[in-house]
Amino acid sequence: MKYIVLLTLLAGHVGYSYDSPILDGPQETKQMDYVKPIIELTETNVITYEDIRFTAIFHCKRAFYQDIKQEIIDDLIKIEKKFNVPVELRGLLLAAACHESGYNPNAAGDRKFSKNKKKPMAIGILQQWPWWENKKFGYGINRTDYKQAAEAWMLHIVKQIPKVKSSCGYKTQKRIWIAAWVKAIRAPKAEGRCREVPTHLKVLKRWHKRIIADRESDVSGC
Repeated sequence: MKYIVLLTLLAGHVGYSYDSPILDGPQETKQMDYVKPIIELTETNVITYEDIRFTAIFHCKRAFYQDIKQEIIDDLIKIEKKFNVPVELRGLLLAAACHESGYNPNAAGDRKFSKNKKKPMAIGILQQWPWWENKKFGYGINRTDYKQAAEAWMLHIVKQIPKVKSSCGYKTQKRIWIAAWVKAIRAPKAEGRCREVPTHLKVLKRWHKRIIADRESDVSGC
C-alpha cells in the first residue's frame, strides 16, 4: 500500500476537497486509513498541462529525463496552448516531439530517402522535411529552431481542419483534430486519410492512460 506523501499536491492538482486531515506518513502499528474526497471540484479524467509536463519529462521512451531540457517542454506546452487543442488530445505536440526526436532540436534522420542515402531528410525536434523551410510552398522556418518548428507544425494541422470537416464528415472536435493531424504529417493520398490515425497518437494515449491510472492510485492509496 502506498503512503500518501504527495496528496497536498494532488489536492490542488486534481481539484478535490477533503472532509478530514490527510495522513502524511507511515503508521507502523495499524493500517493507514485514507481519507476519500467528498467533493469533486473537477472531473478526475480531465488531463491538465501540469499532468502532461510531468509525463512528458519522465515517461518519454526516446529520451532520458536527466538529459531533457525542461525549458523545451515548457515552450512546447505554451505553443500548443495557443491552438486550443481539444482536452482529449492535450499533449499531442509533446507526444509527437517525444516520438520523433526525444525532444532533440538537432535530431537528423530519414537518410534512406536521400539520393546518396547519407544526407538526412528529416531535421529537428519534429523531424520535418526540407519543404518546411521553403518560404513559397512551406513555412520558411529553421527546422533546428524548435519554437519555429513547433509553431509551423501546429499551424499546419489547424489549416487542415476545414478540409477535414468537408471531406471526412466528422462532428466531434477530437475526431476532426485527429484526421487533421494525420493529413498534416503524411503525404497526400488519393482516397484521403480520414480513417487513419497518427503514430504519435499511440504515445499520447499511453500518456493519458498513465496519468489517469496514477491519479486513481494516489486517491485510493492502493
